[in-house]
Amino acid sequence: MSKSNSHPPARDSIPTLESLNVDLHPDTVKYVNDPQALADAIGGHSLRDLVKSPIALASAVSACLGGLLFGFDQGILSLVYIMPRFLAQFPEIDSATSSTGLNKGVMTGLLELGAFLGALVSGFVADRYSRKRSIALGIEFFLIGSTLQASSFSYAQLVVGRMIGGIGVGILASTAPMYISEISAPNVRGSFLALEAGCVGLSNFFSRTYGTRFIYNEWCFRTPFTLQMLLAVLLSCILWKLPYSPRWLVQVGRDIEALHSLARLRALPIDSPLVQAEWINIRAEAIRSREVIVNDHPHLQDGGFVTDLRLEIAGWIDLFKPKMLYRTSIGIMLMFFQQFQGINALIYYSPSLFASLGLSTQMQIDLSGVTNICQMITTCSAFILLDRVGRKPPLLVGSVINTFCHFLVAGLIAKYSSDWAAHSAAAWVCVAAILLFMLSFGAGWSPVPWALPAECFSSSRRAKGVAVSVTTNWLGNFIIGLITPPFLAATPVGTFVFFGAFAVLSFMWTFFFCPETKGKTLEDIDSLFHSKQAREDTQAHYDLVEALCNSREGSTLKAAKGSEAWVESA
Repeated sequence: MSKSNSHPPARDSIPTLESLNVDLHPDTVKYVNDPQALADAIGGHSLRDLVKSPIALASAVSACLGGLLFGFDQGILSLVYIMPRFLAQFPEIDSATSSTGLNKGVMTGLLELGAFLGALVSGFVADRYSRKRSIALGIEFFLIGSTLQASSFSYAQLVVGRMIGGIGVGILASTAPMYISEISAPNVRGSFLALEAGCVGLSNFFSRTYGTRFIYNEWCFRTPFTLQMLLAVLLSCILWKLPYSPRWLVQVGRDIEALHSLARLRALPIDSPLVQAEWINIRAEAIRSREVIVNDHPHLQDGGFVTDLRLEIAGWIDLFKPKMLYRTSIGIMLMFFQQFQGINALIYYSPSLFASLGLSTQMQIDLSGVTNICQMITTCSAFILLDRVGRKPPLLVGSVINTFCHFLVAGLIAKYSSDWAAHSAAAWVCVAAILLFMLSFGAGWSPVPWALPAECFSSSRRAKGVAVSVTTNWLGNFIIGLITPPFLAATPVGTFVFFGAFAVLSFMWTFFFCPETKGKTLEDIDSLFHSKQAREDTQAHYDLVEALCNSREGSTLKAAKGSEAWVESA
């Protein structure tokens, strides 16, 4: 299927349903009028609802393989860093050399730098060529990078492979959640997204614990790099059978294909009122998003590649203009503090950290796996917690606990690091503090920075706003991965004081600047930013839905209490 240069129609040129050969079911207008009734009719949140549509489940699970690839590539490093044969093959990162810390940081950080670049281009590729083709591009980069890593006999080839593979990871990590959210029914979307997030932690844990370290030749480290390619190959084999995102099909003007794709995903006929109502709402949102872009950049609308690229860049710049800057800063600061509290420093270098506490090699690996289990358990439980207690309380409590843990470890290292063998109890207190940090982080600072930015932006700006947050995460990840090894080697105490200081700053920023969005409507959230954008988007959505439902002359959408009441309800 070729790339399309089309886009949603202008408001005054919306095709009639007759011209599309679509007959509305009598109940379609009712569900269009009442989004909550539509959501309730689609289904609940039980396990039966998750498997109700096999094609949607298969599509979501397949996209989750992107999260598995990220977790594998992230977790492999901490495993191979303590393999004697790996260190012998790449002496540049052996602790016997003076530049070990910097070399480790470069090897770790280049994956994140590549992922940062991949995340930057993923939105453009996904919008212009489809979510499926964006995932395919990410797989290609990942396979090339993994091949270079698995076949490396030099440090230079290894780090180049890390960066190329990182580009693939960034594209996959950005596109997979987008694809999952767009193909999932509203009632199971959160579960599918939680599954994708859990896959990262699961594969991270598994990549640390499989038994390749017991292989007594170079395949002890080449096998992990090779095994991760199997998942990429599996995903590439499945990908061509997956449906295109209905939202993307509408975005490029292929409305009828979108209707058929949506019917396939919902396992319902195309004349189902549930399918038709969801299809109409998707079309209205796409047209509105297009209107916002046209109004802001009327001179960038000829549809050419260069113009589309300039329009993409202009859309990013818009987020940093005064009326959007506060919203944008929330996602940026959340991701900044997420990384600078040291989470990925512990994920990447926990075996080395546990080694500095005098623990055995086997215990280093086992405890590294336990740290990831702690984070994975609390992260998954947080998806239920956030809707009950809100967004700010987990962040504030998490910042306090994280601060305590970092400063406690720093103090114990300062006092007992000269002779851990004689102070094993202090070493185990450090271990307990690190595990407590992982539990605390998983409940607050792990999930909230991914959820809150999407709530702060109106629908017409949400995709770019979330993308800015994601790229900030990768950039912070790159910086932490680069500086942690030399920092840890030079001053372990200073490293934990550094992360603890940022935990203190995260508490202050959250308390004074982070909004609470629990239970708030879009208009309520807009009032936090002194804006009327969400209300304008909702009113425009109503007007567009009315136009989209006018399939025959004299047929109109009748809101039960008029457009004003409909907007307030929405």
